[in-house]
Amino acid sequence: MTYLAHLECSECGQTFNANVLHNLCPACNSPLWARYDLDRARRELDRDQFAARPNSLWAWYELLPIDHPAQRIDLGEGGTPLLRLDRIGEQLGTRELWIKDEGRNPTGSFKARGMATAVTRAKALGVKEFVVPTAGNAGGAAAAYAARAGMAIHVYMPKDAPAANINECRDVGADVHLIDGLINDAGRLAAADAREHGWFDLATLKEPYRVEGKKTMGYEIAQDFDWQLPDVIVYPTGGGTGLIGIWKAFDEMEALGWIDAKRPRMVAVQAEGCRPIVTAFEAQQAASELHQNAQTVAAGLRVPRPLGDRAILRALRESHGTALAVSDADIVATTQAVLRTEGVSMAFEGAATLVAVRHLIQSGWLRPDETIVCLNTGAGWKNPSGWKNPSRQ
Repeated sequence: MTYLAHLECSECGQTFNANVLHNLCPACNSPLWARYDLDRARRELDRDQFAARPNSLWAWYELLPIDHPAQRIDLGEGGTPLLRLDRIGEQLGTRELWIKDEGRNPTGSFKARGMATAVTRAKALGVKEFVVPTAGNAGGAAAAYAARAGMAIHVYMPKDAPAANINECRDVGADVHLIDGLINDAGRLAAADAREHGWFDLATLKEPYRVEGKKTMGYEIAQDFDWQLPDVIVYPTGGGTGLIGIWKAFDEMEALGWIDAKRPRMVAVQAEGCRPIVTAFEAQQAASELHQNAQTVAAGLRVPRPLGDRAILRALRESHGTALAVSDADIVATTQAVLRTEGVSMAFEGAATLVAVRHLIQSGWLRPDETIVCLNTGAGWKNPSGWKNPSRQ
């Protein structure tokens, strides 16, 4: 049922058996990518056949790591809408502004996509118990899909993570560990306990299949634009798995003959209080450095040094894109403006992309006639409470 062929190291290029459980590359400790027999798929798959399938992540099952649809751990993820923001676009000075609204997913965020594929594949390969470090939404999604699969999960998260995320994990039955520090500290403790107890580590890019769920955002964007990609994609970048996945999807679709070589310019948006990718991009570095004392209201952006930094930076440069950081005050104000102007509930992370669009239009980097797609990675009801519109303070 799948064209999955093997796993390939993102840095050293070594290949591995996709039917064996893997975390990072054992040779260089880098993320592994799932690779497919795209030559055979090109001969046998017709892109138009997918339009007749239900709106779902699993509509793309031949290009996902699943041996049979009956294996899938499914809560109704994927198939999220593209919404045109005419009034906000007019205020910003652009005529073609769209958001991909991932807040419609189960558990209220795009994390459902990655956890659906990761848990599905891990269970098929014999995993019994999981561990995941999280800044917020990934923990809730992992806990929900583990529950759906009838499996145990241990969630490690900063003790100052949003209360909605902590309660979500506990309510669904996860074993929650609240730790002093940030997500990198949670990841270190989770990895140590995973080794001690034999749990499988679902941390961002420490296994090959969360990115496979995220890449379906790229397939959906292409299909929704009738296989003509937008000019620019603006992505809120913490761990960056979605940006990497979307870029991977475009490469796969070109190999399948579904799109041409034209690519959107990719934009990574971070918060001023946690900007490792922006700093590395501006310094023309191949990798990022640890951002000290990371702080931002957008919990999903508080990733001091993402494991996928090299892949993120490559995508930005290959696409002639850019990276920029925005303020928490602007993020919070934008969530309220979009809700009142367009009726759309945005996560703080998603609102950061619209702040970035404003800056990029003002600087001339974006033209008013370009088609822009912003990723709203979660629902606004999951935003931490206690923040008010700065203009009203």
